[in-house]
Amino acid sequence: MTETVRCALIQTTGITPRDEMMAQQTILIRNAAAQGAQIIGLQELATGPYFCQNESDEWFDLAESVPDGPTTSEMMALAAELEVALVVPLFEEDDNFFYNTAVVIDADGTFLGRYRKTHIPYAKTYREKYYFKPGNTGFPVFSTRFAKIGVYICYDRHFPEGARALGKNGAEIVFIPSATGGRSKQYWHIEQRGHAIANGYFVATSNRVGKESTGPNEFYGHSYFCDPYGRILSEAGEEEEVLIADIDLSSLRATHVDMPFWRDRRPETYDDLTAK
Repeated sequence: MTETVRCALIQTTGITPRDEMMAQQTILIRNAAAQGAQIIGLQELATGPYFCQNESDEWFDLAESVPDGPTTSEMMALAAELEVALVVPLFEEDDNFFYNTAVVIDADGTFLGRYRKTHIPYAKTYREKYYFKPGNTGFPVFSTRFAKIGVYICYDRHFPEGARALGKNGAEIVFIPSATGGRSKQYWHIEQRGHAIANGYFVATSNRVGKESTGPNEFYGHSYFCDPYGRILSEAGEEEEVLIADIDLSSLRATHVDMPFWRDRRPETYDDLTAK
């Protein structure tokens, strides 16, 4: 029996203040739900512009608590109203520490948990170490009404270890919200499709579009869905878009039989991979 889940990715340009950004995200979420989407993923730090292009204390005012902060509370109510599951990345504050976080909400509005970005970059226009503590959640998988989903965030995608952990933990779909531009475009269609192939799950990766007020980065969009063979199911362009894909979860078993990479792993030989 086919178990088809309709998913959506939202790519847009970040703006400020938070209320205006979330009003725009809400319009796009409603658009996705009207097209039948059951799981909807937003881009990295979805409550505003990608402020990490520079170092400025003013952006710490955008940080909020989870799950009782305004964004999580609003998105829980919206998820319950529309009966959709949501992946909502935001700037989290917890006990005077700050994280690049994604909140996962089920279709009845239940807060299922959070993933905190594990790998934190520090480069010319990606000054994230100034703002964020490395994540401490591990690599959880969340059982939504529609599918078991994991989250990996932007720079994380360059590291295969967490992608493997999400497969080991049972993810069927991995959402990878991003804010990326420049030379990363040459890797965009390689790394994440490789994670899907190596780990036997679907990948839903989103990006921003355009230039924002916080710096020179040109975000190139091209959000996409791919299957466990690495085949692109649907792909966005370089403008604001709600991208839809139908994902056949029942195909996963056949894929694992056809490509028996999990069977042929040799974890007892991998100890050196965790040595510093």
